[in-house]
Parts: sequence; structure tokens; C-alpha cells
Amino acid sequence: MLGTAPDPREGVRPLWHRVIELAREPSFYSDCQVADTVAGRFDLITAILCTVMVRVEASDMRAESALLAELFVEDMDGQLRELGINDVVVGKHVGKLMSVLGGRLGAYRSALTENDREKLEAAIGRNVTFADGADEPAAAQCVAGKLLALSERLGGYSDEEMLKASGIW
Repeated sequence: MLGTAPDPREGVRPLWHRVIELAREPSFYSDCQVADTVAGRFDLITAILCTVMVRVEASDMRAESALLAELFVEDMDGQLRELGINDVVVGKHVGKLMSVLGGRLGAYRSALTENDREKLEAAIGRNVTFADGADEPAAAQCVAGKLLALSERLGGYSDEEMLKASGIW
């Protein structure tokens, strides 16, 4: 009643931090030619978050998946404010970012659950910003390979290990 209950998002915060760490993996930017820009980093965060959310949802941790989405919103809200976005329009921008996350989750979900590399490459090609001059089909193949490998590794973790996130790589 007085707000003394623990924040339920704290249980998935380590996993959210791990998503961010994975999105900072230098090989995505060097080997896979993802643009090292705000747009490229955002695209990679959403791709990795979608991969993690698909795994979390596969074990019926739907509440945890929703909490991860809330942490995404919280983080993006803070990032937008740091970029100088006016308080009046932050909500509108966050709404657009949530729509983007939902759309990408839909685009990536079936490709990840079906282990369909071609479908995933096509979705990545449409949704990831690559560096200027990048060979986009090869770059999409590289990102798809990394996401499929991550998805496979995540499948080997128990739900408890997923939430702790410390060993996920």
C-alpha cells in the first residue's frame, strides 16, 4: 500500500544488464559491420533482447518477458533524456520504441523458434543499421549466425540460470 514491496523488475535486471553487455560485444561492430551509432546500437540491443525474450517466453516466464520490456522502456527513457529529448515528447518517443520492439519481436520470433537462418537474415537485413559501405547481406548473415548461436546457448540454461544471467555469453 505504501510502496514498500520490492520492485519485481529487480529479478530480471541482471538479465537486462547482460543483454546490454552482449550488445556491446565488439565483434558485432567489427566482424558483422553493425553501425557503431545510436541507431546501430539500438538495433542490436533490440535484436539481442528479442532473442532473450523468445527464450524466456519458451519456458512460460511471460511475466519476466514483460518485465524485461519494462526495463527496456526505462532504459530508453533515460537514454532519450540524456540525448536532450524534451520531457513533453519523451513519452511519444518511448511509445514508438515500444512499437519497434514489438514489431521486431514478431519478425525475429518465428525465425528463432524455427531456427530458420534465411528468415532471420531477412529480418536482420530489414531491421539492423549497418556501417556505411558494409556488405549488407554478409553482415546480416554474420548477425544471424551470432543470434542463432546465442539462442542455442540460451536453450541450455535453466530458468534460474537465465534470470541470474551471470554465465550467459
